[in-house]
Amino acid sequence: MGEVWDERDTGVLRLPSGRLIRGRGLRHPLPPAAPPPSYGLYLLGDPPPAMPWEARWLRWRDFWLPADPATARAELTEVWERAVRERVEVACHGGRGRTGTALACLAVLDGVPAADAVGYVRAHYHRRAVETPWQRSYVRRFAQRQ
Repeated sequence: MGEVWDERDTGVLRLPSGRLIRGRGLRHPLPPAAPPPSYGLYLLGDPPPAMPWEARWLRWRDFWLPADPATARAELTEVWERAVRERVEVACHGGRGRTGTALACLAVLDGVPAADAVGYVRAHYHRRAVETPWQRSYVRRFAQRQ
């Protein structure tokens, strides 16, 4: 597809490799000037509403961890791979806890040390990303799960 985000757009995180991924809270409307994603991964306890672009649902209850860590790794790896050439987004209801955790895991896939990934996302996406202690632990352990 060859279309990626403008890194100045709201919620767009630049990973060290240069990949651009948008994090978003679904309770907020889409940014009016930004183009839509070509692919989205939605981190919710229940299925998301239908989207006019390709989308996947990852079962992930608010304030918790993914219901299936192996599926989470596979889905996040796909997001990371697609971000080279597509506008991809990850989103939950509020855009901070689950979304921040997923973005931190994507940073780990991109080479950020697991111990630094939460700080990276807080510095470059949202200062309150990754809300719970178990989400922070999940990110630290993410690199160990292969």
